[in-house]
Amino acid sequence: MRLRAALLATALTTTPVVTAMATTITGPYADIGGGYNLTQTQHLHDFDNDRLMKGYVDHAPAASQADVRDTYSPSMHYRERVRHGDGWTGFAAFGWGFGNGLRAEVEGAYNWSGLTGMTFSQGGPRGGSTTGRTQGSDRSYGGFINVLYDIDLKRLFNIDVPVTPFVGVGAGYLWQNVSSSTVLASNSSLNLRQHGTNGSFAYQGIVGAAYDIPGVAGLQMTTEYRMVGQVESFSMGNITQSYTANYGADNSHPSYDHRFNHQFIVGVRYAFNTAPPPPPPAPAVVPPVPAVARTYLVFFDWDGAALTGRSREIVAEAAQASTHVQTTRIEVNGYTDNTAAHPGPRGQQYNLGLSMRRADSVKAELIRDGVPANAIDIHGYGEAHPLVPTGPDTREPQNRRVEIILH
Repeated sequence: MRLRAALLATALTTTPVVTAMATTITGPYADIGGGYNLTQTQHLHDFDNDRLMKGYVDHAPAASQADVRDTYSPSMHYRERVRHGDGWTGFAAFGWGFGNGLRAEVEGAYNWSGLTGMTFSQGGPRGGSTTGRTQGSDRSYGGFINVLYDIDLKRLFNIDVPVTPFVGVGAGYLWQNVSSSTVLASNSSLNLRQHGTNGSFAYQGIVGAAYDIPGVAGLQMTTEYRMVGQVESFSMGNITQSYTANYGADNSHPSYDHRFNHQFIVGVRYAFNTAPPPPPPAPAVVPPVPAVARTYLVFFDWDGAALTGRSREIVAEAAQASTHVQTTRIEVNGYTDNTAAHPGPRGQQYNLGLSMRRADSVKAELIRDGVPANAIDIHGYGEAHPLVPTGPDTREPQNRRVEIILH
């Protein structure tokens, strides 16, 4: 039940609550965490029968030596089951990410669990079992070298979620320390004490997930499950057994079977070389569309109204532009400079007529270029509105012109 509850808690903590970009670690990082530690019921083998027989038989009364010899005969073996209660675990690691999802790290770990009970079994002709209540604790500490792999869901599966799952394995060495006291019989006739420290090879499997913490580049929250195993048959400290009978007390060195821990951990990890996320791309600058000219100038020779080759090109551009922009009408205005073949008012009147002939020439060309005649308004202004102000009786080429204005 405790294992199922812990698995459910880990599953709930792995649900993403924020949206962030998953991080692939490149370079150094540090990782710390802690959580729930569940140690499976552990078996151990007890007693050196030869030594116990000699010690107990020698101390037993003569009338009881045969009975003791029968009880502790070489045909008997002794096994104990140690039950663990709730516990906790903590670790700290420093590692290196290779930028392709692969990581390697060195870890220091500490595990603690309470001891709640023990069942003592013996074989042979007088075999049986008894259960006692235990007070004490079981601790282990040591180090691992781990190799892990971060699964980039975006790159591998095109799944864009704010989580980076990871898996890993590790190998190392753990020291186990036991300090407990167990009353095995209801009348307190047998009290078993365990104390001591010894170590052995250990290994672990890791599966978890990391979540980027928004606003802090390289900082992640992690949730993970670990299964830690420690190899069997390692000698552990001393066991002192005290009997209320006259047989005295004796010490032995039990041999522990394989040990398994199930751990459910929440932690924080920081990658030192993580660059801040790039700023959002600047909006694309669309170059402004060149404005279509709304006014075109056509220049003429002195005292002339005929169009040159260049003049016809300009008129054609104006005609084409009128089809690409919103145009309701085209205004064609003719002008002259302030010189004339005849001086005075007669010359001004002559220039007024010359400006109209120039406007008519441009209108005719626009019509040939496809502009409807009813869309063209023409005017002749003579010497009025010079483009370049001049003195009297000055031949100015830029004033001898027609302006085509698109409205």
